[in-house]
Amino acid sequence: MLRILFVIPTLDRSGAEKQLALLATRLPRDAFHVEVCALTRGGPFEDELRAAGIRVHVLGKRLKIDPAAAWRLFRLIGRGRFDIVHTWLFAANWHGRAMALLCGVPIVIASERCADHWKGFIELTLDRWLAPRTDAIVVNSRAVQQFYESQGLAARQLVLIPNGIAADPPEPVDRVGVFKELDLPADARVLGFVGRLWPQKRVRDAIWATEVLRNIRQNLFLLVVGDGPDREALIDFTRGVGIMHLVRFLGNRSDVPRLLAAMDVLLQPSEFEGMPNSVMEAMAAGLPVVASNIPGNDELVVDGETGYLVPVGDTKAISMRVNQLFSDDVLRTSLGRAGQQRVQEHLSVARMVEGHVRLYRELAVKRKLKIENGG
Repeated sequence: MLRILFVIPTLDRSGAEKQLALLATRLPRDAFHVEVCALTRGGPFEDELRAAGIRVHVLGKRLKIDPAAAWRLFRLIGRGRFDIVHTWLFAANWHGRAMALLCGVPIVIASERCADHWKGFIELTLDRWLAPRTDAIVVNSRAVQQFYESQGLAARQLVLIPNGIAADPPEPVDRVGVFKELDLPADARVLGFVGRLWPQKRVRDAIWATEVLRNIRQNLFLLVVGDGPDREALIDFTRGVGIMHLVRFLGNRSDVPRLLAAMDVLLQPSEFEGMPNSVMEAMAAGLPVVASNIPGNDELVVDGETGYLVPVGDTKAISMRVNQLFSDDVLRTSLGRAGQQRVQEHLSVARMVEGHVRLYRELAVKRKLKIENGG
């Protein structure tokens, strides 16, 4: 049986954390013993992992370079006698890999989840130094793969395993209940944004498009689901353009499927992405998506078939596509159903788990480790 430790900065409600939880709770228990380490803090996914019988360690890291937390991670890895340390996101990728290498862990894997244009010289230097010392680097989209190849990482190390989405039963559509809770009129047309509120996501574009459309669709509202450092600035911006009464800032929610069932169209105007969970979830819920035409989004949204792709920052194009969808109920429904089918056929969580199992097994054979009890 292979002992695996997943290392990630937090267990907040976000995309990488969700994929980790889906993977950790679905790996075959007869072949893998899984533990999870959150460097900084736990979060909503901590309870889900513990409920599945997975041990979770929270180290309480406070500083970018935190010797005490590094020592706790070193002791955890050393005492755990792990066969694989699999790290997720930048802070965990360099802390986790460094400690795993010092402890002599047989297999060290990193995960890159986004085309990280924010990274500067120091971050990319760390990536390049650690890459040759890493057995594999999992990427979740061609966009991420191409970005890291362009930064000098070896193509042979980058293993593409797309995100997966669980095939849960459809959430009951309770538009009346949601509308009442959010103080929306019965005839409201609802746009949605789901994600972290920070500059990369360009939430202002969604707000601007709502402002443009209110002149021709007075029953249009925008739900902003998520939290982040841009929250207060976005509220001020919304108030400044005079549409605070049309936008609902809902913060982090545990009932996103219920909210998606009350939306008509999802907006995804990001500047850069990996493979956004919010788009996958909206497609699975049967919503058409209007998204920025960037690598990552274009691997999910098929323009004119499951939604529309528009240039980054083009609020006029967003507004035109949304108006088109609201002017044609048949079109909106057909695009939503096509997206639902695409997710079911190509983006199942089972495929994501199988991809990781295959990678773990291949590396274990290479390192001559036992994979199953007695095997």
